Amino acid sequence: MHSPLEILSSDTIYKGKVFNVRLDKIREGVIQYEREIVEHRGSAVIVPLFSDGTIAMVRQYRHATGKYLLEIPAGMLEAGEEPLEGARRELEEEIGVTAGRMEPLAAFYISPGFLTEKMNVFLATELTVTGQKLEEDELLTIERIPLDEATQMATDGRIEDAKSIVAILLTQKIAV
Repeated sequence: MHSPLEILSSDTIYKGKVFNVRLDKIREGVIQYEREIVEHRGSAVIVPLFSDGTIAMVRQYRHATGKYLLEIPAGMLEAGEEPLEGARRELEEEIGVTAGRMEPLAAFYISPGFLTEKMNVFLATELTVTGQKLEEDELLTIERIPLDEATQMATDGRIEDAKSIVAILLTQKIAV
């Protein structure tokens, strides 16, 4: 049985373009503690699966890691945007395709100990090329990789991004 939880205070201590940070003071039974929480609107993650069995991935520099990573296309949801809507928007922005079919694969918190971000993963099929609509600061290249090879890359360490590993393995499971 859990003790009743009471939020004693919640103060925003940083406001940024991508996320905010708040400091919460919490009481759970007789224990009182603080938590720093990173607030994020959530994101859409898309596995674009082409009829030839390849998926489109993006290679881009990730400053936090100090290197270029190969990732499934993804992006932050806009304020009030539904995950499916965001997935369609991000797919066209980053990869330059629209999907005749979008199938939800999973939704998960990536680090629930301090981050509110929930990632919503979709499989995009029946793809039509329209052209990329990159934002000004999006510097990426598209790589088409056979799904089987991407699955191998996800399991042997060549793909290091967690959302991409999860999305590829989920796609492989249903595509077989």
